[in-house]
Amino acid sequence: MTVRFEQILADGVAECSYLLGDDATGTAAVVDPTPDVEIYLETARKYGLSITHVFETHIHADFMSGARELVARLGGAPALCVSVEGGAEYAFDHTALRDGDAFRFGDLRIETRHTPGHTPEHVSFFLYEGDTEEPWGVLSGDSFFVDSVGRPDLLGEEQTEELTRQLFDTVQEIYMALDDGVIIYPCHAAGSACGPDIGDRMSTTVGYERAHNPYAQITEFEAFRETMEQDAPPVPTHYPRLKKVNATGPEVLGNLPRIPALVPETFAEAMGGGQLLDTRDMLGFGSGHIAGALNIAGQPEMSVWAGWLLDPEEPIYLVTETDGDVDEVLTLLWRVGFTKFGGYLAGGMGAWREEGREMRQIPQITVHDLKAAGDSVTPLDVRKGEEWQGGHIPGAEHAFLGKLREAMADLDRSQTYATYCASGFRASIASSLLAAHGFDTLRNVPGSWKAWTAAGYEVVCPD
Repeated sequence: MTVRFEQILADGVAECSYLLGDDATGTAAVVDPTPDVEIYLETARKYGLSITHVFETHIHADFMSGARELVARLGGAPALCVSVEGGAEYAFDHTALRDGDAFRFGDLRIETRHTPGHTPEHVSFFLYEGDTEEPWGVLSGDSFFVDSVGRPDLLGEEQTEELTRQLFDTVQEIYMALDDGVIIYPCHAAGSACGPDIGDRMSTTVGYERAHNPYAQITEFEAFRETMEQDAPPVPTHYPRLKKVNATGPEVLGNLPRIPALVPETFAEAMGGGQLLDTRDMLGFGSGHIAGALNIAGQPEMSVWAGWLLDPEEPIYLVTETDGDVDEVLTLLWRVGFTKFGGYLAGGMGAWREEGREMRQIPQITVHDLKAAGDSVTPLDVRKGEEWQGGHIPGAEHAFLGKLREAMADLDRSQTYATYCASGFRASIASSLLAAHGFDTLRNVPGSWKAWTAAGYEVVCPD
């Protein structure tokens, strides 16, 4: 018979969950699920498997756990297994996982190993064939990544030093002690902020990481600590919130979050009591939108930036390109813990426009016109600090998008700002945020940095 192994990527949050089992016994486990759990149910049905266990490697900070949602969808039958190492506590029913706990799914044996550092309770799952003593693979959670390792600073300064030491020991004493051929299956791919500079590949081997992973190659703790401090990316604002939600236990919804369709008149009356989110692309948004709307286009990156910029306690009112896009947008928002929705604009901006309702605009400016504008327009770079340091447009100011609200006080409202990022996605978020806070003379740069460099224009590269 066959061992079944499926890696499932949730784009946007760049999260890898896993379904694994053996069709000889027809049993399977799911590890680190997101709340949109239908994919696990469909995969299990495809292979004729019954999900008997749901495992979590740790209390996640970057996405909302789907463990309780999945167990509920399966009638409460699977065991929900979470680590109680490091003193971890949970406010929901669970099966306690400890170092050394083992489970069998036919010829597949899964053994729990305590791998602290990213969090105190973090465990990894070592994968064995039958009764062999050497694992063929490891589900490493957030302790070890392609070209990277987990970050130890998400629980605050008072715990960072101890977690850094634990992470160093986990990397050197557990992962680097494995044979070169052991396959590493991490919980995150490139794009996640749970580790510095995570590589593009979806899996790796211990041997490859031994030869190429700069963090695994550091064998002195002080050098490791200094490197982790230096390379740590900004902490997204939703991480501390989701850590608490996942320890308490996310609400079980049984389906996507509910959202009513509202005609323009009702939508206009209701949206003042919440947050207005326009999920169309930058060109559609720029040509006409409802005043005060935040523009985060409905593509996978929406999850992360909604987490940074929206308030989970305030209802969200949605504007989508078409009514058929609503479910996909809800899924992306649900993954980062948004479940309160006031409604969506039925018929979209077409219905709003046909009723003659007021709209605002944010002009788009090409890189050619931006260059020609000279000092009359100030480029505002909203990329991350390392992107800015890698090169930027001459005369630009820098304000990282995730911290733009705080940076507004230092911006000159008399200037005309042209927001840019790598391609325009974040730039449009930034210009919409500035417009909602009273900045009147704005431009957005489609193509942004990619278009500027493709045009061969001068760039500034700091020393």
